[in-house]
Amino acid sequence: MNIRRLSLCIGILTTLLLCGTVGFAQETAAEAADPVAEAAESLQTNINIVWTCIAAFLVFFMQAGFAMVESGFTRAKNTVNIIMKNLMDFSIGTIAFFIIGFGLMFGATNGLFGTTHFGLSGADWAGGDWNFTFLIFQTVFAGTAATIVSGAMAERTKFAGYLAYSVFICAFIYPIFGSWAWGSLLDGSGWLENLGFCDFAGSTVVHSIGGWLALSGAIVLGPRLGKYGPNKEVRAIPGHNIALAALGVFILWFGWFGFNPGSTTVGDGEIGRVAVTTNLAAAAGAVAAMVTSWITTKKPDGSMALNGALAGLVAITAPCYTVSGVGSIIIGLVGGVLVVFSVYFIDRILRIDDPVGAVSVHGVCGAWGTLSCGLFNLDGGLFYGGGVKLLGVQAIGVLAAFAWAFVLGLIMFTLIKKTIGLRASKDEELRGLDIGEHGMEAYSGFQIFTNM
Repeated sequence: MNIRRLSLCIGILTTLLLCGTVGFAQETAAEAADPVAEAAESLQTNINIVWTCIAAFLVFFMQAGFAMVESGFTRAKNTVNIIMKNLMDFSIGTIAFFIIGFGLMFGATNGLFGTTHFGLSGADWAGGDWNFTFLIFQTVFAGTAATIVSGAMAERTKFAGYLAYSVFICAFIYPIFGSWAWGSLLDGSGWLENLGFCDFAGSTVVHSIGGWLALSGAIVLGPRLGKYGPNKEVRAIPGHNIALAALGVFILWFGWFGFNPGSTTVGDGEIGRVAVTTNLAAAAGAVAAMVTSWITTKKPDGSMALNGALAGLVAITAPCYTVSGVGSIIIGLVGGVLVVFSVYFIDRILRIDDPVGAVSVHGVCGAWGTLSCGLFNLDGGLFYGGGVKLLGVQAIGVLAAFAWAFVLGLIMFTLIKKTIGLRASKDEELRGLDIGEHGMEAYSGFQIFTNM
């Protein structure tokens, strides 16, 4: 009997000991899991920061691409002027966006625009929180929107007037519209995004806003001297260096791998997927523009093919995250065809002088890319069983962007024209803005041959 009791006591003690050991092991494992989870989360956060910064640096390098494209597609006598404008719109735009624009775009909203984060107020300047990374990424986007305008207004814009509108674009016009579509990326909330508006990396927010501002500027400014004859004939004014323009396009294509994949702001496998859709659309745009120009002019126009690549890139910027490879190719093909006919229409029918085709590439193809979300999005697109709801929302966004940028652009450029002055003098335009505005030449000793 005593042996039974002893055995029973030993069994109870053994069970209690085992239960305690298991419980201790579970608590120890749970405690060990927390540091592992925290380390994994910290690692992912740092990867996200590194990737987003790299993407921002790629987009910054696009400034060089824009400078080369615009210089190559225009005359040698204006090269310094174009480079200075690309340098200054980013430099001035950076400061304006930091002080005012970033807060208007991403601060806590009053319903129309942000009201906090001006000058990145509240940031820990002794630390390294996410807002610093987000600011530099968004700054290079703002610089892109401002740079687009310079191409359509090249070769006849007064330098002081150009500096003035760069401030307004980066401080007010671009950020306020951006808050409507992207405000919730930080602390805001915009009415367009609340409708379900889709513009992943900025076909409309960046490119169409820049394109419609370029259109208004070109209208207020008027055409270059000699562009249109007295009998309504259209005279071509060839660029001085297509090789330089081609280099610019390749730089822009390279930079777009920061523009679109970088907009994920996450260092994971989605980067590769977005890079693929981006690349497919660019390639399709170049091919489509080449074929279209070949059919219409009997020659495969190199400048059109280059703009076709940019058209495909602009078009895929909105849907790059939400479409398939086949959808990307179709979007790029349509963009490539569209840019050729748009350039002809704006130049020959509307008689608006756009030396580099900026309105067609960024405004028109940006609108097409935004609308294409409503057609080809794998979730909600018309061709994937989603009906017309998303397409309708996209159309609202496109029209809102046009109304906002074009109307404000007309007002802004008219005010600059009446005050500071917008157009260079006739003598300066004939001699070249390099000498007239900057007192120097891009190609020393070559100016005498390029003053017409």
